Amino acid sequence: MLLCAAALTLSAAAETVTTVFTVNPPMSCENCENKIKTNLRFVKGVKNIQTSLEKQEVAVKYDNAKTDVKALTEAFSKIGYKASTKKAGSEPGECKGTCCPDQKGCSKGKK
Repeated sequence: MLLCAAALTLSAAAETVTTVFTVNPPMSCENCENKIKTNLRFVKGVKNIQTSLEKQEVAVKYDNAKTDVKALTEAFSKIGYKASTKKAGSEPGECKGTCCPDQKGCSKGKK
């Protein structure tokens, strides 16, 4: 009974978050996007990957109880990319309050 309660508490703490990354070298074509998507999908907890050649961004939606930014950055590294998290609100009108999980420094996402 106690184990069941502990399991419910742990699962309640899990949250799906989205982190936006920029990569270096820059993505230059659809093959670059596909390489990133194909490899990152194997990271445990990753739920969705959106890439944008125009903005040079990769948005990764994941379960923060199963993975984190460090593990995702390492996954990028394995396929030849240096990934950095994009700072919230780094472009005018960009921040929707969902780009940074802790929402620190985010004018729209403050709780």
